Amino acid sequence: MVPLPIGGLSYIQGYVKNHLISKTVGQCLEATAQRVPEQEALVVLHENVRLTFAQLKEEVDKAASGLLSIGLCKGDRLGMWGPNSYAWVLMQLATAHAGIIMVSVNPAYQAMELEYVLKKVGCKALVFPKQFKTQQYYNILKQICPEVENAQPGALKSQRLPDLTVAISVDAPLPGTLLLDEVVAAGSTQQHLDQLQYTQQFLSCHDPINIQFTSGTTGSPKGATLSHYNIVNNSSFIGERLKLHEKVR
Repeated sequence: MVPLPIGGLSYIQGYVKNHLISKTVGQCLEATAQRVPEQEALVVLHENVRLTFAQLKEEVDKAASGLLSIGLCKGDRLGMWGPNSYAWVLMQLATAHAGIIMVSVNPAYQAMELEYVLKKVGCKALVFPKQFKTQQYYNILKQICPEVENAQPGALKSQRLPDLTVAISVDAPLPGTLLLDEVVAAGSTQQHLDQLQYTQQFLSCHDPINIQFTSGTTGSPKGATLSHYNIVNNSSFIGERLKLHEKVR
């Protein structure tokens, strides 16, 4: 017999084999790093990057506290503009760790598309490499934000992108930008790591941490917002479907 909803609520959950996980991305990474610290977590062949879970957790902590140290706060939007890379993974985990919402910016976007997306969600920061294939990212950004060339790093003021105050270069020192390595290094101080720990007390698995845009084939791209809850459980079910728990390590 199916039980009735309790307390007048209209929602009831029946029997399920696997319960949904009510954890943040950061809590999942921390639990895995404690359980299998020496197991390989991330391999990026074209960048010669190999990190264990313990090493990845350490870098994510520093990157997350580094983002807080340059003025980003819980709920702020950070655009990650570029191809698959170590920096992309680091930014997704670090922003989630700090309660910042990462906006996945299509690496093929030109100036007008970039401007639309950054303004649509009010990005406060933008992270990008100098170049990918024929895409000269810094030159494209200058088309819509010429102020970056003469800006003080971390204190950008743009007429067309009023929310954008921080430009972060992944791999090359560029005028008006902070280097990603500098941001991570700034986050390694105990003061900023303590700030991160304090911020994490106020995070919920239902907080938004990612905005993904459609291709926009029927009009302008539309942003879909995902929470820790969405991403963690989607990952869990994909892992189960692929039988990753049965794989020989």
